[in-house]
Amino acid sequence: MEKLALLYAGKAKEVYQTADPECVIIYFRDSATALNGQKQGTITDKGIVNNLISAHFFTLLADHSIATHYLRTVGPREMLAKTLEIIKVEVVVRNIVAGSLAKRLGYAEGTPLAVPILEYYYKDDALGDPLVNNDHLAALNLATAEELKAINIASHQINNILTSHLADKNLLLVDFKLEFGRHQGQIILGDEISPDTCRFWDINTGEKLDKDRFRRDLGGVAEAYHEILRRLTGGSSSV
Repeated sequence: MEKLALLYAGKAKEVYQTADPECVIIYFRDSATALNGQKQGTITDKGIVNNLISAHFFTLLADHSIATHYLRTVGPREMLAKTLEIIKVEVVVRNIVAGSLAKRLGYAEGTPLAVPILEYYYKDDALGDPLVNNDHLAALNLATAEELKAINIASHQINNILTSHLADKNLLLVDFKLEFGRHQGQIILGDEISPDTCRFWDINTGEKLDKDRFRRDLGGVAEAYHEILRRLTGGSSSV
């Protein structure tokens, strides 16, 4: 399906109109940002790798009856997806203390959590995507109580599916970000699932295999992304 007009350009992806109003083409770029856009750079072939990793995870979730926007991969950096009305809420699921949670709770990074934590962040770059709760979301009229319930249930289900799948690949799913949207009256998963949006640690060594390598200037960023692809799919970067 042919790309038409550019609908949206984000930090790492572009969304294009197609001849079918129910479908869009998502293009994954190599650009990388962190710290609310204060740190910027490029990760070689990140767009290709994240496209393939996201397709892998979306296919896995569909096999477990989780509705997503993914339809099919249509190019090295492109996927065909359902058109969504994005809900301006980022859902962060945390299994192990890392990043901002370590600072907020005063726990050492790497501390396992007794139960997974779900956090909501209001998607607004100008405000720095602030942490919010259900009452904030209701006051801002971002989602109904029924929609939030559906998002909460789906987020926990996705966490269970991904955690089990990644453990078989000798990977810990430390935490990850999800975004949902409305499609034909249904709440479904959108965006991407990749080293850009997840913290993946080697289950034996604790080595970070995600965007924290870029955030923290650890080096080996592209190699880490490719390692995740290799563990998930055997390593092919071709479509």
